[in-house]
Amino acid sequence: MGTDMAAPGQPRCASYDAIVIGAGIQGSFAAYHLAQRCKDTLLLEQFFLPHSRGSSHGQSRITRSAYPQEHYAHMMPHSFRLWQQLEDEAGTPLYRRTGLVVLGPPGDPKLESYRRNMGPDNVLDAVTLAQRFPGLRPRPTEVALWDGSGGVLLADRALRAVQDAFRRRGGTVRDGEKVLRIDPGAVITVTTTAGLYCAPRLIIAAGAWTNAVVAPLGLRLPLQPLRIDVCYWREKEPGSGGSVTPCFMATGLPYAPHGIYGLPALEYPGLVKVCYHHGSPTDPEERDRTPPGSPRPHVALLSNFISSYLPGLEPQPAVLESCLYTNTPDEDFILDRHPKYSNIIIGAGFSGHGFKLAPVVGQLLCELSLGEEPSHRMAPFAISRFPGVLRAAL
Repeated sequence: MGTDMAAPGQPRCASYDAIVIGAGIQGSFAAYHLAQRCKDTLLLEQFFLPHSRGSSHGQSRITRSAYPQEHYAHMMPHSFRLWQQLEDEAGTPLYRRTGLVVLGPPGDPKLESYRRNMGPDNVLDAVTLAQRFPGLRPRPTEVALWDGSGGVLLADRALRAVQDAFRRRGGTVRDGEKVLRIDPGAVITVTTTAGLYCAPRLIIAAGAWTNAVVAPLGLRLPLQPLRIDVCYWREKEPGSGGSVTPCFMATGLPYAPHGIYGLPALEYPGLVKVCYHHGSPTDPEERDRTPPGSPRPHVALLSNFISSYLPGLEPQPAVLESCLYTNTPDEDFILDRHPKYSNIIIGAGFSGHGFKLAPVVGQLLCELSLGEEPSHRMAPFAISRFPGVLRAAL
């Protein structure tokens, strides 16, 4: 919707209660929560929707209750409830429960944190593990934990569902509009390639492009975009890794310090998605311009893992795609007010594990923008944990 406002001789400025920059899963949920609270909200996206340039595309993401960090473990029940609400509203399934195996060597600090947060009853013995995940061949000494809530979020469908729900509540989506300028103040003005928009509050959820958006506001956040190799591996015998296979996460591997994860075949029939939870530093504008023949060390690492742990899969990927992570140094999110402009809220640095938490992240960003008490403890997400990020505006 929006209301046109302009001083004589000035360009017309469409006025809203709130503007959100970035229509990935985090920005879309922030806009959805604002619209739920009857705020006339504009959601801006620099690319035409749908697109595969950011971190919210593709058909599948793992979801789970299991988390080594307590603050995320405490947020996940809330997130599951909000996903269920959206699923009910959309009238279409957004989540497929498969269970999740967390695998690692005994004594590994991350595995022990998982075990502590999951409780003592979730350790699988070798027989039960073989029944639930017959294709997995762990080492004899490794520990397997079971998260019965784990499963797959249908990512593309979920993104469409939250954007559709936002529109049904009167929200406005304008895609193919790149932000050129933000003028802070009691009323913020956002200039794009196609228009001029005003609102008393702004949420920036621009993914790998966040620093480009906030730099003119005097902020330089420690965000590192990474190009991730998304690999799909063919089953040697079709159906052997089929629809009932759980998701998994392997931690504590000396040759894969950031961990390896896998999901059952969804995107491509007969192909299982197994990826390394890390990537190569990249410019988000250049992600898909990798020269042919460029080395992909993480693919070799995964081939080694597949040969040892998943011998039912071919050891070379059948399909290789790319995705973006935007990592903080500690891999915790940034959810906070701009240090100088309190009506500008920033959500960034989701570090490859934010999709499942997007309903809660969106609510927290909405609460910050409205001056409400946040639903969860915000200290782990504060900008102030990174000294020296505020600079003189350009």
